[in-house]
Amino acid sequence: MPSDPTPYSIDPEGLRLAVRLTPRGGRDAVEGVIAGADGRPVLALRVAAAPVDGEANAALIAFLAKALKLRKRDVAILSGETGRLKILRLSGDGAVLAGRLAAWIGAAMPGPA
Repeated sequence: MPSDPTPYSIDPEGLRLAVRLTPRGGRDAVEGVIAGADGRPVLALRVAAAPVDGEANAALIAFLAKALKLRKRDVAILSGETGRLKILRLSGDGAVLAGRLAAWIGAAMPGPA
Protein backbone atom coordinates (compact mmCIF):
# COMPACT_ATOMS: atom_id res chain seq x y z
CA MET A 1 0.00 0.00 0.00
CA PRO A 2 1.39 3.42 -0.90
CA SER A 3 2.38 5.69 1.96
CA ASP A 4 0.64 8.68 0.33
CA PRO A 5 -2.92 7.87 -0.84
CA THR A 6 -3.21 10.99 -3.01
CA PRO A 7 -2.72 10.94 -6.79
CA TYR A 8 -0.75 14.18 -6.71
CA SER A 9 2.35 15.78 -5.31
CA ILE A 10 2.98 19.45 -4.60
CA ASP A 11 6.08 20.99 -6.13
CA PRO A 12 7.38 24.55 -6.57
CA GLU A 13 5.43 25.06 -9.82
CA GLY A 14 2.10 23.73 -8.54
CA LEU A 15 0.82 20.19 -8.59
CA ARG A 16 1.80 17.02 -10.45
CA LEU A 17 -1.27 14.86 -10.95
CA ALA A 18 -1.37 11.20 -12.02
CA VAL A 19 -4.44 10.40 -14.14
CA ARG A 20 -5.86 7.29 -15.77
CA LEU A 21 -8.04 8.53 -18.62
CA THR A 22 -10.86 6.59 -20.27
CA PRO A 23 -11.72 8.18 -23.61
CA ARG A 24 -15.13 7.62 -25.23
CA GLY A 25 -16.48 7.30 -21.70
CA GLY A 26 -19.94 8.56 -22.59
CA ARG A 27 -19.58 11.70 -20.48
CA ASP A 28 -16.92 13.68 -18.64
CA ALA A 29 -16.75 12.30 -15.10
CA VAL A 30 -14.60 11.48 -12.08
CA GLU A 31 -14.45 7.77 -11.30
CA GLY A 32 -12.36 8.14 -8.17
CA VAL A 33 -8.85 7.45 -6.95
CA ILE A 34 -7.65 3.97 -7.84
CA ALA A 35 -4.39 2.05 -7.57
CA GLY A 36 -2.36 2.06 -10.74
CA ALA A 37 -0.53 -1.00 -12.04
CA ASP A 38 2.45 -0.08 -9.86
CA GLY A 39 0.25 0.36 -6.77
CA ARG A 40 0.47 4.15 -6.74
CA PRO A 41 -2.78 6.12 -6.59
CA VAL A 42 -4.09 7.69 -9.80
CA LEU A 43 -7.17 9.78 -10.43
CA ALA A 44 -9.49 7.86 -12.77
CA LEU A 45 -11.33 10.19 -15.14
CA ARG A 46 -13.45 9.65 -18.22
CA VAL A 47 -14.16 11.98 -21.12
CA ALA A 48 -16.71 11.68 -23.91
CA ALA A 49 -14.16 12.59 -26.60
CA ALA A 50 -12.49 9.94 -28.73
CA PRO A 51 -8.72 9.42 -28.61
CA VAL A 52 -8.31 10.81 -32.14
CA ASP A 53 -6.09 13.74 -33.10
CA GLY A 54 -5.61 14.74 -29.45
CA GLU A 55 -9.34 15.25 -28.82
CA ALA A 56 -9.38 13.21 -25.60
CA ASN A 57 -6.34 15.08 -24.25
CA ALA A 58 -7.94 18.44 -25.11
CA ALA A 59 -11.16 17.33 -23.39
CA LEU A 60 -9.17 16.23 -20.32
CA ILE A 61 -7.43 19.61 -20.10
CA ALA A 62 -10.72 21.49 -20.52
CA PHE A 63 -12.47 19.26 -17.94
CA LEU A 64 -9.76 19.76 -15.31
CA ALA A 65 -9.39 23.48 -16.01
CA LYS A 66 -13.12 24.09 -15.61
CA ALA A 67 -13.48 21.92 -12.51
CA LEU A 68 -10.47 23.43 -10.74
CA LYS A 69 -11.05 27.02 -11.91
CA LEU A 70 -7.82 27.19 -13.91
CA ARG A 71 -6.96 28.53 -17.32
CA LYS A 72 -6.42 25.79 -19.90
CA ARG A 73 -2.84 26.95 -20.30
CA ASP A 74 -2.27 26.16 -16.60
CA VAL A 75 -2.95 22.46 -17.26
CA ALA A 76 -0.24 20.61 -19.19
CA ILE A 77 0.41 16.95 -19.97
CA LEU A 78 3.98 16.17 -18.91
CA SER A 79 3.94 12.52 -19.97
CA GLY A 80 1.55 9.96 -21.39
CA GLU A 81 0.13 11.95 -24.32
CA THR A 82 -0.66 8.77 -26.26
CA GLY A 83 -1.49 6.47 -23.34
CA ARG A 84 -4.20 6.19 -20.73
CA LEU A 85 -1.83 6.89 -17.84
CA LYS A 86 -0.78 10.53 -17.78
CA ILE A 87 1.16 12.89 -15.55
CA LEU A 88 -0.16 16.43 -15.63
CA ARG A 89 1.16 19.71 -14.30
CA LEU A 90 -1.38 22.05 -12.73
CA SER A 91 0.33 25.44 -12.44
CA GLY A 92 -0.37 27.66 -9.46
CA ASP A 93 -0.26 27.50 -5.67
CA GLY A 94 0.13 23.80 -4.90
CA ALA A 95 -1.65 23.91 -1.54
CA VAL A 96 -4.64 25.77 -3.00
CA LEU A 97 -4.80 23.39 -5.97
CA ALA A 98 -4.61 20.36 -3.65
CA GLY A 99 -7.58 21.70 -1.68
CA ARG A 100 -9.62 22.32 -4.83
CA LEU A 101 -8.76 18.89 -6.19
CA ALA A 102 -9.70 17.11 -2.95
CA ALA A 103 -13.01 19.01 -2.76
CA TRP A 104 -13.79 18.24 -6.42
CA ILE A 105 -13.06 14.52 -6.04
CA GLY A 106 -15.06 14.39 -2.81
CA ALA A 107 -18.05 16.16 -4.36
CA ALA A 108 -17.99 13.89 -7.42
CA MET A 109 -17.95 10.64 -5.46
CA PRO A 110 -21.11 9.19 -3.94
CA GLY A 111 -21.16 9.15 -0.16
CA PRO A 112 -21.63 6.03 1.98
CA ALA A 113 -25.10 4.55 1.92
